[in-house]
Amino acid sequence: MKRKIELLIPAGSMEGLKTAIHYGADAVYMGGEAFGLRANAKNFTIESMKEAVSYAHERGVKVYVTANILAHNEDLLPMRDYFMELKAVGMDAVLVADPGAFMLAREIMPEVELHISTQANNTNYETFLFWWKLGAKRVVCARELSLQEIREIREHIPEEMEIEAFVHGAMCMSYSGRCLLSSFFTGRDANQGACTHPCRWKYSLMEEKRPGEYYPVFENDRGTYIFNSKDLNMISHIPDLVEAGIDSLKIEGRMKTELYVATVTRTYKMAIRDYLEDPKKYEANIPFYEEEIRKCTYREYSTGFYYRKPIEEDQIYGNNSYSAGATYLGTVENVEGDCAFLTQKNKFSVGEEIAIMRPGERDIFTKVLSMEDAETGESLESCPHSKQPLKIRFSVLPEKQDVLRRME
Repeated sequence: MKRKIELLIPAGSMEGLKTAIHYGADAVYMGGEAFGLRANAKNFTIESMKEAVSYAHERGVKVYVTANILAHNEDLLPMRDYFMELKAVGMDAVLVADPGAFMLAREIMPEVELHISTQANNTNYETFLFWWKLGAKRVVCARELSLQEIREIREHIPEEMEIEAFVHGAMCMSYSGRCLLSSFFTGRDANQGACTHPCRWKYSLMEEKRPGEYYPVFENDRGTYIFNSKDLNMISHIPDLVEAGIDSLKIEGRMKTELYVATVTRTYKMAIRDYLEDPKKYEANIPFYEEEIRKCTYREYSTGFYYRKPIEEDQIYGNNSYSAGATYLGTVENVEGDCAFLTQKNKFSVGEEIAIMRPGERDIFTKVLSMEDAETGESLESCPHSKQPLKIRFSVLPEKQDVLRRME
């Protein structure tokens, strides 16, 4: 059976969903206003989910909705009501982690495909078969699986069962995301979607009777980020992912910017396309993919657990700072005549050369010829105010939904 490779992209907002689709997503995943693990994302109401599904389906893109909290007793009745509403959305699948949530979804939405979240700790083929026998179509691999383990899972499950795996984005230091630090420190439960990310905080060691005297956990007098992992990046390992039998390559990042979504979607789409067309073409373009994937925010990259245990690969990251190779200027909302309209995200000026991100190809560079406030008509030399609506003439006109960026 020749497996079709799906590129699955996060959609934290309607703008993010449109950006993901513009740059080549085969499917997107989103959270509703309840029962997902990204409570701080913009997320979608039932009505906006219907709009999103309609937009995606018109363009041949699938939509998966997350409902993957670990439910407590008090969640069950509201979840039942939520699933009753969700039935009308028309999404292609619902993603759950909790067995109770799975049973509710199967009862209330028997016609909807069910996928099992990484949060369910799916680490062996018997677990995959367990969910398959209950009626799940797809299972998302636990983050701690190696490619060899995934290959073994593929060998032991039905051909028509689908495997999904994260290939890019932030990693959690806990066992498939089952973290209690946030609950202990802030009372906000990561498993209910309210994580405060204490793994990214800076820690030092202090002895109880010596207050104010801090001792580094490592040889570092500034403390250490002992829980903070590097980001995952598998752009140079597409052949290994495909050969392991993975059906869906999943990108993390429902709370990231449209620049992040555009960059990772376009780069992975090009890499998958090039590999399927000609493995030699893919190999030749790896330096481009690696350079490109560093033009959005990231923490430093690793290959996670796929090839070895993280301790061997220095998975722990030494600080909490992000790097970025480009600045997000805005996404083109409309084009009329020789002018493009957009809402400014970061300052740029008349006379600057900036990059147009085109789907499926390398950047096209363009010069800003003139700029005015789209509401007042005032002529501008630069746009210092965030979220300012702009009308701009360029030397090369971008298209609607194109992301604009400045190289750093």
